[in-house]
Amino acid sequence: MTGTDEVVRICRDLLRIDTTNTGDLATTAGERVAAEYVAAQLDEVGIESQLREAAPGRTSLIARIEGTDPTRPALLVHGHLDVVPADKSEWSVDPFAGEEKDGFLWGRGAIDMKDFDAMMLAVARQWAREGKRPTRDIVLAFLADEEAGGNYGAGYLVDTEPELFEGCTEAIGEVGGFSLSISAEKRLYLIETAEKGIDWLRLKAKGRPGHGSMIHDDNAITALSEAVARVGRHRFPVVLTPTVRAFLDEVGEALGIEVDHDDPELTISKLGPLAAMIGATIRNTANPTRFDAGYKDNVIPSQATAVVDCRTLPGQADIFREQLRAVIGPDIEIETGHLHPAVETTFDGPLVEAMKAALRAEDPGAHPVPYMLSGGTDAKSFSRLGIRCFGFSPLRLPADLNFSALFHGIDERVPVDGLKFGVRVLDRFLTAC
Repeated sequence: MTGTDEVVRICRDLLRIDTTNTGDLATTAGERVAAEYVAAQLDEVGIESQLREAAPGRTSLIARIEGTDPTRPALLVHGHLDVVPADKSEWSVDPFAGEEKDGFLWGRGAIDMKDFDAMMLAVARQWAREGKRPTRDIVLAFLADEEAGGNYGAGYLVDTEPELFEGCTEAIGEVGGFSLSISAEKRLYLIETAEKGIDWLRLKAKGRPGHGSMIHDDNAITALSEAVARVGRHRFPVVLTPTVRAFLDEVGEALGIEVDHDDPELTISKLGPLAAMIGATIRNTANPTRFDAGYKDNVIPSQATAVVDCRTLPGQADIFREQLRAVIGPDIEIETGHLHPAVETTFDGPLVEAMKAALRAEDPGAHPVPYMLSGGTDAKSFSRLGIRCFGFSPLRLPADLNFSALFHGIDERVPVDGLKFGVRVLDRFLTAC
């Protein structure tokens, strides 16, 4: 049996394990069940693995497949097992049924990222059955808690047992290697070489408490509301990093247009639904996501708080904080909640060439290009070990599929043919790299 024969079955099994990560230890569930499933799949073909728990139920799995050349550095291949919540009433299918219809496999985690987990397993199982070994050591990591920052997953392992990743100099993970159709004959394949930093901030305003029936000029809710509104409407300056500049140039060449680096949004607007993701990579962003104030209808509270989800470009973290302070004003307190720096690497070297070759072998119309992810992945944790990280979980997508909208969206799904394509590409890539 080949990896393409069983990848859909494995992905379906994983989708049927509810691994919803709420961000709360009390209500997050299923990660251990999923990790044990992965362990059983590996054990069935003779691959040993290790389970690690950062807290009860918050389980990750690590397996090392020894290569034939011990002098070569190891490659880390990582995926996460947790998913964001899904409201069943909003979906056209049960988000945890792993239903297959219309050429797609549907369910929460289908593209974020149980599809790549299934590809990893399918290739590893195929190689084990064939007695095939990689040239270099390959470390497989199936991780908990990516959707809440990785404190109970990748971050925990990097902090407490970095030796699990001994020898790893490069890594591949999620949100890269997917196709963007330019024409019937040409598809860009976006390989992630950078991702924005995460800076979740809590804003706090203080004022004089009092009775809601009286006039109050010192109202914490009013002060914070005005600051939050300014942040939400503000657009930070355009800054093109090397990755984004290279991506825009590649897009311009593919479309046969000249790219104006002073007005990149004109080019980005031609990318269709993907424009929302790419558009967020030309500037720092700050989006209010939560607001909390008050405890009674007729009481003016003494303080109000809000959370702002900030994403920063590589090398822009300090400048961004200065710009944000100017927008917020001097009287609002800023507290750091969750901080991960941006990461960026170059689009060159033998590993990149192996990615390109594997994609072109399976799709003659493939044109691999570097890009920056507007969000964040476990690469942020692994980069702290000096590992050079890429997003490469290959998928050939239907030209009309709004891929970026499926991340954390309703009716998340992955094309069955895309899954099988991914296994073939991953098999070629791991063989060559």
